Amino acid sequence: MEKMWAGRFAKALDKKADDFNSSIATDKRMYRQDITGSMAHAAMLGKQGIISEEESEKIIDALSVILEDIEEGRLDIDLEAEDIHMFVESVLTKRLGDLGKKLHTARSRNDQVAVDIRLYLRDEAVEIISLIKKLISAIILQAKENTNAIMPGYTHLQRAQPITFAHQILAYGMMLSRDITRIEDAVKRMNYSPLGSCALAGTTYDTDRYFEAEKLGFSGITLNSIDGVSDRDFCIELMAAFSTIMMHLSRFSEEIILWSSWEFKFIELDDSFTTGSSIMPQKKNSDMAELVRGKTGRVYGDLFALLTTLKGLPLAYNKDMQEDKDAIFDSVDTVKACLEIFAPMVETMHTIPENMYNAAGKGFINATDLADYLAKKGMPFRTAYKTVGEIVAECIDKNTVLDKLTLKEYKAHSELFEDDLYNEISLETCVEKRISAGGTGKASVMTQIEYLENTIK
Repeated sequence: MEKMWAGRFAKALDKKADDFNSSIATDKRMYRQDITGSMAHAAMLGKQGIISEEESEKIIDALSVILEDIEEGRLDIDLEAEDIHMFVESVLTKRLGDLGKKLHTARSRNDQVAVDIRLYLRDEAVEIISLIKKLISAIILQAKENTNAIMPGYTHLQRAQPITFAHQILAYGMMLSRDITRIEDAVKRMNYSPLGSCALAGTTYDTDRYFEAEKLGFSGITLNSIDGVSDRDFCIELMAAFSTIMMHLSRFSEEIILWSSWEFKFIELDDSFTTGSSIMPQKKNSDMAELVRGKTGRVYGDLFALLTTLKGLPLAYNKDMQEDKDAIFDSVDTVKACLEIFAPMVETMHTIPENMYNAAGKGFINATDLADYLAKKGMPFRTAYKTVGEIVAECIDKNTVLDKLTLKEYKAHSELFEDDLYNEISLETCVEKRISAGGTGKASVMTQIEYLENTIK
């Protein structure tokens, strides 16, 4: 296939150099966005009289057929083409002759690829948000079924205070709800059209960039043509949001892996989301969660790869920027794959509340409540803290727990203790009396569920 830029050169590009230079294996996935952008450009050329209205309509009709032919499998994308832009233009020219060559008037591949990738990422952002909402729905389902499932809350991976499983899992719902807003914010800044910036300096033709932007659903145009073709900060921002999503999924994965181990056994993953061992017949491995945890580093790597690519580039466009698509496409694909597997894995997992409750009964996680009990009776909290610490030490010496000490043993530490202390330090009371907004009390948990339900509507 003859290069569109071949006129300047006396000899053909070396085959290895041609393969090295080609990006179509990567950017072919943007065929729909490339053709859509070209149709908007052709419409603008006709509207402005740069080509005739009749020519504009013929080009748009031909592009529409090319799009349909690709999607229906009647036209294969030629991997010998340099990139998707050259492929589409080549097919258009074969079908329309010289008229097809007029499409590229008043634009460059530099602004063409910049608009394509924005259109592509805008579409993918919608899909990723939809997948996040499905995961939040699965979290809500588990939360509703486990509002009374008492478990230990942890700090430093040490049992700390009693909470409900609903409260714990809703924390991930809150994280993911913010991930949605990060993507939405990034898309708002991305949604400006660089089309018409041309190579870097604009064009001598009387174009209407605002018309093109409106046709493509953009909020406006990039106001500096050099900036329009030479920056990929919108990719960086989206990839940072994707990295944050993966960080949240990785933390969630780590807890799922711990919870499903025999050491915890708070949950059991459905067979359809676990694997076995080739040698140990008893094994049921949480491989899906482990893979998500592992793929997090991959998405981080994509972000840092593009940051490194861009960090030393002078203005305007440089061929280095062709590397943006490998990084952003891999990031998109990985995040989508992880979200697609995570939602049904969470939705189908089986919780084991009795194991959670048994774990909550150990580790003195009601010690803070015992200190609060003394403080409410007038003892300064720091004194109460020290007193309860001494009581915990006594329990450890006697191999018992706070609930099992006699009132006489309690009164040896303070006369403020009465029979009502046992109700105050029961796990159910410890959970339910945490009435502060955002806490583990049932009313607060239901408010959190309502918030997330509104988020995904």
